[in-house]
Parts: sequence; C-alpha cells; structure tokens
Amino acid sequence: MKRRNLIQMGAATAAGFTLAGVPLHLLAAGKKGGVINAVVQPEPPSLMVGITQNAPTQLVAGNIYEGLLRYDEKVNPLPGLATSWTSNKEGTVFTFKLKPGVTWHDGKPFTADDVVFSADVFLRKTHARLRANLASVESIKALDPLTVEFRLKYAFGPFLGIFEVGSMPMVPKHIYEGTDFATNPANATPIGTGPFKFKEWVKGSYIQLVANDKYHVKDVPMVDSVYFHIIPDAASRAAAFESGKIDVVPGGSVEYFDVQRLAKLPGAAVTTKGWEFFAPHAWMWINNRKAPMDNVKFRQAMMFAIDREAICKVAWQGFAKPATGPFNSNIKFYSTDVAKYPRNVETAKKLLAEAGYKGETLRLLPLPYGETWTRSAEILRQNLAQVGVKVEMVATDVAGWNQKLNEWDYDLAFTYVYQYGDPALGVARNYTSANIAKGSPFNNVEGYSNPKVDALFEAGGKEPDAEKRRAIYLEVQKILLDEVPVAWLYEINFPTLYRTKINNLVSSAIGLNDSLGTASIG
Repeated sequence: MKRRNLIQMGAATAAGFTLAGVPLHLLAAGKKGGVINAVVQPEPPSLMVGITQNAPTQLVAGNIYEGLLRYDEKVNPLPGLATSWTSNKEGTVFTFKLKPGVTWHDGKPFTADDVVFSADVFLRKTHARLRANLASVESIKALDPLTVEFRLKYAFGPFLGIFEVGSMPMVPKHIYEGTDFATNPANATPIGTGPFKFKEWVKGSYIQLVANDKYHVKDVPMVDSVYFHIIPDAASRAAAFESGKIDVVPGGSVEYFDVQRLAKLPGAAVTTKGWEFFAPHAWMWINNRKAPMDNVKFRQAMMFAIDREAICKVAWQGFAKPATGPFNSNIKFYSTDVAKYPRNVETAKKLLAEAGYKGETLRLLPLPYGETWTRSAEILRQNLAQVGVKVEMVATDVAGWNQKLNEWDYDLAFTYVYQYGDPALGVARNYTSANIAKGSPFNNVEGYSNPKVDALFEAGGKEPDAEKRRAIYLEVQKILLDEVPVAWLYEINFPTLYRTKINNLVSSAIGLNDSLGTASIG
C-alpha cells in the first residue's frame, strides 16, 4: 500500500466518519439511550482480552478495550486509537499518530507509552498469536506522547492486519506495569478506552456494560447499557429471542434449523456480516502420520467422496458454502485457479484402490459444538461409507476433543479456524512444519510437511509487494490442493439474529466484537 494512501486513511474521522467508517449522520438514525440485551455463549472465562482470546471473551471485551486500527468489510485498515499511519518504501518502519484526548475508563490519559507497553511487554508475554506476528518487529518506540514507531527486522506483508482489538488490544500501563499480569485484580474489572465500561458480572447470569460518557468519539455510544446474558442451552436461547427477552443472538448461539424461523418473527432480522476478518474455515483433519492417511491418493479420495453441497444445505441450512481449498474466499490472495474436487464417487473409489486401502475402520471426531456439527459429521460418514471407507464416530466433550487433537490421538476430525484476513496470519500456521507440535488443536495438527510449502509461506510473509505475494500464494494453494493435507469442507457464514429496532449493529469486519458502540435503538 502506498504511503499516500496510508495517510489518507487516517483522515476518515476528520471527514465526518466515526468507528470503522460509519458516517456520523447514520448514528442519528436512532435515538440516544436504551438497553441492548445480547447472548454470550458460552460464558467467557475472563474479560481480559490480552490474556484470554476465545470467542466469548472477544465478543464482550472487544467493546471495552480497543486496538490501534479497525477494519472494514474488505479488511482494509481504518482509524481506531491511531488516526493515521505511514511507512517507509521498504515496508520496515511504520509510524502511527495517536488520537489526542483519549482516556482510560479510570480517567488516566492514553499515550504512546501505553502502546509500547501493550505490544512490546504485556502482549509479547500473554498473547501467543500476536507474539508470533511480532517476530518481525525489532523495536517499538514512543517518539512523543502521541507518536509510536514500529521498526521491523524485515518487511512483513500483512503487518497492518495485526492491530484489531482481539489481535493487539491496548492495555493500561499504569495498572499492569510491574505486576503479575495473570493475577492482577484488574483482570476481574477490566479498564479499557472503548465505548463501554465494565459494570457488573453475575456469574452464570449476565455481564453488564455501561456507556463510557467520556468516550473519544462524539455521540458514541448511543445506548446506555448492554447486557450479555448467559443462557445454557440453544433451545432456551432461541426461546429467549422469540419471547423478546433477547435483542441480539450472535452467530452459532442457536441451532441453524432455528435461525430461519426466528428471522421471520415480527421485528426480527438476520445478517451474516461482521465475520470477514475472521473468515471461519472448516475442514477435516487427516492424520498424515499413519496409514492409510499418509497416502496422498487416499486423501484425494476423501475430497472426491465428500458432498460439501449437501452438508452446507442440510446441516448448515445454507449458512455455509463449500470450501474450494485452504484459503477462505474472504482473505487476501484467494484463488480459484487450482485443482477442483467435485463430488465423484467413482473417482474416489478408484483412488482408494490405487492407495491400497484395505478396509480399516477409521476414528472420526466430530466437533462437539452442537447439533449442526453432529449432523455434518453424520453426512460425511455416510459419504465415506458410500465409497467403501469404514468410519467409527468417537463422541467427546470440548475438553476431550481438545485433548485428543493435542495428542494427535485421532484418524479424522472436524475443526474450524479463523484466518484473520491474510494467509500469513491465519493460514500458514496450519501447514508449515515448524508448527508441528503437540499441545494445540489449531496448529499443524495433521503433521503435513513440505519444505517447498514452508519456503513459500515464509517468502509470502516477508514480501511487501502485493502482486508478488499473490503469485507466491497461488503456488502455495496449487501445491496444497494437489497434496490434500486436510479435507477442506466449507466456509461458515455465521448468522446474527437481531431486532430491526437496532440500527448499525455491525460496523466492522469483526462485527459485534467491536461494533456495539455504533449501535442505536430507533
């Protein structure tokens, strides 16, 4: 991205725009005040998003804390706590200008020292994903109270994609410096700079946030309070929305066969916006370490055997679309110029014969996230049975699923991951050999290793030129689709149910995780 364009982006707030490019006049569509009642599922273990990054934590805490940047639906960076940013032509020095007059919820000023502390001290220790993304960063310096310089060891192509609130939340230096970050009492009463302040958490019942009346964007937030209700089962969550108790049901909180019915209620609507940055991508892990899964023809047979269209239509009720390979179509450098795997039973059988498959029974771990995932696994098992592959379903709870994948104790297993807008941020980790390590269900769990792929992913991350990156990642996609380390299934379009009385509910590529400040009740 050219230096000139970077500077221009920083002018968005001055041109009558607020969070994530939402025009200020649209915020006036609703009246000031009111309460939004939302669901959070499951109950988050913590609201300190710098330490805990699971989805429920990000949903709530992303409206308490903020990042330097936000992202639009095309995953382009927009102003957040930083109003502008520039880089040198080599892409190795980035300078961010911070918004003046920003304060923490306790009234202390937000400054460049907080940025340096957050990124270079706190998050390097507590945030594994960001720590990996900062491997290219040589130094982070406060040039003055409102200017921060990130100096890189080498160009890192997706560098401007690591600044959203879940990836690099700003935390208050004056509260955390010199403390044990994991046990600091402030973790229970989070203090950020965001549009909402933490008010109360009644365990097992609700979390309440209230408007930050000192927020740095005029007329934001529009509502007085947000309650995140903890409701233990999907049927009860659906009933709460149907009765009017709940205004917002985030994606995945009710079963998909209920979504269309609930969306037809008077004053109800559904949207799939707000997931563009995460780009949820589902596949079936194939344990490459053991026969018959170590044979590429067996893995290709899996791809030809699976009826992705049926899974998307039947199990996901249309809220998913077939994946074409390792890249979600929402992330940069996605291409369809690769090998295709339409369902073909005869081709699958032929490849199985060539692979020497002898009828071994394979263990399949469904993802224990509800009936939709169970139905998906049942359809896939039927697909494999139709080509002669014997499959035994192994039911687990979430902890058991984690443990088995952590220990590579599986043959086939369902999963989905976030891809974070760029292959260097959310794809490489699943296929590079350096990420073959027990203890995580989200790295290279399949055990795939190809030095050429390793080299291409490394080159793609370090290349600053977009067109050169495109060529590198096209080659990566072609190799992976030939070698099929996993069986790609579908892109998930998580549906959010909401009351039509709520305006501007989703205003960024991470959706509800940082958009509630722009929401209003009209």
